[in-house]
Amino acid sequence: MTVARRLWSLFEPLHAVTYFTPPAAAAYEAAGLTGFWRRYFAGRAAALGPVGPGPVTAAFFGFAPAMVDRAFPSVWSRITPPAALEARLAGARAALTELLDGLAVAEAADALEAAARRVDLPGRVLAGAYADLPWPEDPVGRLWHAATQLREHRGDGHVAALLTAGVDGCESLVWRVGVDGGRLREVTQPARGWTDEEWDAAVARLAKRGWLTADGTATDPGRVAYAEVEALTDRLAASPWERLDTERCADLLAPLAERVWTVLPDDNPIPLRRLSGAKATKQDPA
Repeated sequence: MTVARRLWSLFEPLHAVTYFTPPAAAAYEAAGLTGFWRRYFAGRAAALGPVGPGPVTAAFFGFAPAMVDRAFPSVWSRITPPAALEARLAGARAALTELLDGLAVAEAADALEAAARRVDLPGRVLAGAYADLPWPEDPVGRLWHAATQLREHRGDGHVAALLTAGVDGCESLVWRVGVDGGRLREVTQPARGWTDEEWDAAVARLAKRGWLTADGTATDPGRVAYAEVEALTDRLAASPWERLDTERCADLLAPLAERVWTVLPDDNPIPLRRLSGAKATKQDPA
């Protein structure tokens, strides 16, 4: 496992509380925004400003355009981007404060912030948007903001790697599910809004390339090509960690990630996977 992938498996759970915890949902509801997908789209896209569906479809990549169209721009009639950002941070802060009580949060925040402030921004739309936001002053807020900055930086790079492989948003998910043996189609497909017809057509296109079988299972060439995408993603995510004490950072993050995993679903469409001791599998954020 590369350094970049190992660190991702430890900081991504810290970001993910914004999707899967009651305090995160409650903060949005207190701001007047209900519904999981409204919270997801408004919270994640708010750093871009009051955008329409085009930039979100481009930046989020794996979501069906029809699903994005249902959310934008109508979600901004329910909450403003600044209010969404405030609610998102407040919810994540509340969740992490409860979960990480008694752990070395300040030290971990310092280490993760040092990496997050080193991200390279050209070509990284979401990372760039989050880089423009003010840093929270409290350790828990800094920890979450740093994890968010780093995961969007990695995600931007992953999108670039997928584009280099010549796949579209639906194909990227079909391919990932095929590499995973097809088990997570029932989680991934509805969470990203693709119809059965769109999903099956993507399977057929990748089967024509020799990367999937007709039933959607990855072939050996498909697995090799996917491994190349993963390796490129790691290389594109490596720069923040250069000249930092990554072993120390991993040691600080591991107990925090392990604690957070007590409230995260094992099967989720991020996709973040736990093997043992707060480790995740080879998959990447999306």
